[in-house]
Amino acid sequence: MSGLAYERLHANLRSLGLPTLERHLDGALEQGSKNERSLTEILDELFEQERKTRQANLVELRLRVAGFPVRKTLEEFDYKAQPSIDPKVIEELATLRFVHNAENVIFLGPAGVGKTHLAIALGLEAARSGLSVTYASAGRTLRKLKEAGERGVGERVLRNLGNARLLIFDEIGYLPWDRTMAHLFFRIVENRYERASTIFTSNKVYSEWGEVLGDPVLASAVLDRILHHSTTVNIKGESYRLRAKRRAGTPAPLLPMESRMAEKSHARTTEG
Repeated sequence: MSGLAYERLHANLRSLGLPTLERHLDGALEQGSKNERSLTEILDELFEQERKTRQANLVELRLRVAGFPVRKTLEEFDYKAQPSIDPKVIEELATLRFVHNAENVIFLGPAGVGKTHLAIALGLEAARSGLSVTYASAGRTLRKLKEAGERGVGERVLRNLGNARLLIFDEIGYLPWDRTMAHLFFRIVENRYERASTIFTSNKVYSEWGEVLGDPVLASAVLDRILHHSTTVNIKGESYRLRAKRRAGTPAPLLPMESRMAEKSHARTTEG
């Protein structure tokens, strides 16, 4: 290959936005000449490397845009520590059929039993499959929405939450909501109803959501929409953090008994 052709080839690869192909070009050509590989085989390998790099970069971009506080995987989840969960239910959710069917998933249980871990892990699976994902801490997000509304930009923020194929709305019930926040939550649910999937996590059983929203009628309307097409996973195990404290020799406080979960029509409830 002449020096001019060599320089032009590299310049064209850079101009076309093929950095991985350019980076591996010289090595692939050298190895190809030693191993007597065909030009077709060399090009196939180079373009495959470019495709894989681009795919990995897109996944990383979707993960950053999702805003996960941490990254958790399904492989890391300890089912032995939470025997109330049926692994087959999580395996089914991991197929992401619920996302394509615009269905919801609700993880219920006390603090520290893995609700957020499973929600984020399913979000990672969705992002890796090319779906847009948004993580939102419930209380923090509703406060920001309230502030955005006071500045006159609330509708834009609401639309952004509604556009994600999968929204993870985490930690419902951990912090009190005022009336404005409760109504904003209803609007989020209403905007996504039968259009897009949401994963909710909460330490409150459904019968207590009226207290969380400060309005039993509004809570009933919210739950009617959430549970219409949904899977509920009720986790009854012990907190990972409390278990770790006990192993370290630190006395752990007893958790209060969870009240019986209210049954809702149209909801497919799974208790492992």
